[in-house]
Amino acid sequence: MIDFYFSKDQGVKVTTVNWRIHKLAQEGVITRISRGEFTLGSGISYSPSLSNKQISLYRKLKTEFPFLSICIWDTSIINEFMLHQPGRFYNLVEVEKEGMESLFYFLKGKNMSVYLDPSPELIRRYLSDEKDPWIVKLLITESPTQEVNGINTVTLEKILVDIFCDELLFDAQQGSEMDRIFKEAFEKYAISESKMLRYASRRRKKQELEIYLNDISKYRQQPNFIANK
Repeated sequence: MIDFYFSKDQGVKVTTVNWRIHKLAQEGVITRISRGEFTLGSGISYSPSLSNKQISLYRKLKTEFPFLSICIWDTSIINEFMLHQPGRFYNLVEVEKEGMESLFYFLKGKNMSVYLDPSPELIRRYLSDEKDPWIVKLLITESPTQEVNGINTVTLEKILVDIFCDELLFDAQQGSEMDRIFKEAFEKYAISESKMLRYASRRRKKQELEIYLNDISKYRQQPNFIANK
């Protein structure tokens, strides 16, 4: 935000800028999200809906595997941002690497339609015909997650980066549909670009995501997009 003021007036003092930011925050014009990050207005935070089945399963998993980090969600929540609504969804259970197989066999033992880190060919051949399959995936370290009613689930930053990075699993959300998802997300909610880029770096896609965000930079003027210091 300081860079923004300097771009308008190179002679402005840092103390003056800090006072202006302080006043804007006091008046509710902007909201501080974290150090150096602000959003216009109240900054609406994204909180995904969780089904009773997901909540129940998560609690069972945490009882069975209390020391594992687990994140649960399903791709139907992306429909909020889409024009064309896909009829096929995936239930995703993301877990640390050392717990993937144990968790998979636990779910398998409950006669669930579950796949362990499916290959591209398996996704094309089998998952496309499944109505509501469960997929056990690796929970990448430092993934941006959040707790909703005691359930660890995704943030919007994670959803967007996952869509960007995993073209096959999120094939229904690619191309112009992905552009629309990003645009709608930026318009409706407060999004931290720095959080997205940190996660994209963990997925080795930081540079590509930076280029993409620059290509859609016109969306950054939307009210809820977080400005970086």
